[in-house]
Amino acid sequence: MSRGRYGGLTVVAVYGAAGALAVVALVWTEWHGVRQAEAALAFGALIAVGEAIRCVEAPPALQGGGGGVPDPRGEPAPLAAAGALGYALLGRLGGEPATHGVLQVVTVVVASSLAGLVAPLALGCPVDPGHTARRVLTAAFAAVCFQPLHRTGRLTDWLGHGPSIVGYLLALLALAALCDAVLAAALARARTGWPYGPLLRDELRSLPGVGAAVCATAAVMALTVAVAGLWPVPVLAVPLLLIQYSYRRYAGIRATYRQTIASLARSTEIAGYTPTGHAREVAGLSRAVGRELGLSEPRLTVLEYAALMHDIGQLSLVDPVPAGATEPLPAAEQRKIALLGGAVVRQTGVPAEVALVVERQADPYREQPLAARIVRAVNAYTELVSGPAAEGAAGMAALRALERLRLATARDFDPVVVEALATVLSRGVYGRPR
Repeated sequence: MSRGRYGGLTVVAVYGAAGALAVVALVWTEWHGVRQAEAALAFGALIAVGEAIRCVEAPPALQGGGGGVPDPRGEPAPLAAAGALGYALLGRLGGEPATHGVLQVVTVVVASSLAGLVAPLALGCPVDPGHTARRVLTAAFAAVCFQPLHRTGRLTDWLGHGPSIVGYLLALLALAALCDAVLAAALARARTGWPYGPLLRDELRSLPGVGAAVCATAAVMALTVAVAGLWPVPVLAVPLLLIQYSYRRYAGIRATYRQTIASLARSTEIAGYTPTGHAREVAGLSRAVGRELGLSEPRLTVLEYAALMHDIGQLSLVDPVPAGATEPLPAAEQRKIALLGGAVVRQTGVPAEVALVVERQADPYREQPLAARIVRAVNAYTELVSGPAAEGAAGMAALRALERLRLATARDFDPVVVEALATVLSRGVYGRPR
């Protein structure tokens, strides 16, 4: 099955399931009315506020992933997620049995999520319906696993009223978070074409952080409201608001840090040693190749920083290399530039792994770390398709460049990296000559 068809079927399946469930729930709720409206209003307001503050001011780091492709995960919405899951697991309200069911849970989640998107849409901020679809499906899953068992008394008969109930709630929330990660990775793959495995791994890596806070708050919220009523809801929302604020600050700091590195990398362009935009193009394409090879997000960040700064050693040259192309230089000259570049990078305060990648990019590929193999292959490709030696149409120049790389896989370029580069270029997103 082609990648485009797979992506289309994934989107249709997820959105179709969420949409069909929402229509059925809305019709049922309209027919039977809203039960315990005060609880529905309180949790709905929580979800709407969480969705609104997630979208209103997305941090700069989430606007792009380094290669012109937006980060498909976006900013998390812990408040909205905890509100939806807490309502799905609400069995009692102030000591009285809760009378809402699975379909009312879906109705509240859908209505409040859409209400939360009004402010972002009015301000012209981009919104992603995938977040709403995932929230509807995960909340419905949690409600289906809890509400029927609780309302019929089977859950109490099986587990009693002690810690076993809490354990069941936490296990159910963990399973719901896992389902959400699977859906998020599937939608991200459908949108970007990136490999599913690394996307899922990145989603799972985030679960012990924000995901754990969401699950714990949802469980505490359901258990507290069951005894004390609705007044603890805004109090329990405060920690998640602080988490979201901290996440946004952290993302802003990372964006500033990356912009600083990008500005430093442009020094070779300003000095006339490399073509304008070369470092950014190598960084974007290197990140895409790294993702194709299954690198995790932290390793992709190291790869991107190294790709941005891979030519900084050229500042040591008395005369610039024609078109900034280092690949045709003698091996000794390449190694000298790489070592000087690594020495400069070590003075900038970036992680030591970045400097290691920069200074090892001129070594035989069997002696290089994977990130250095990627940067070298991508750098050579961009030089071949953009330099003076490039001839003919862009497509032919790209094919000739790939053929040159394949012919040099005995020593200079890793054949696995070259084939991953070819795969990325075949999607038509990267590889356009400047």
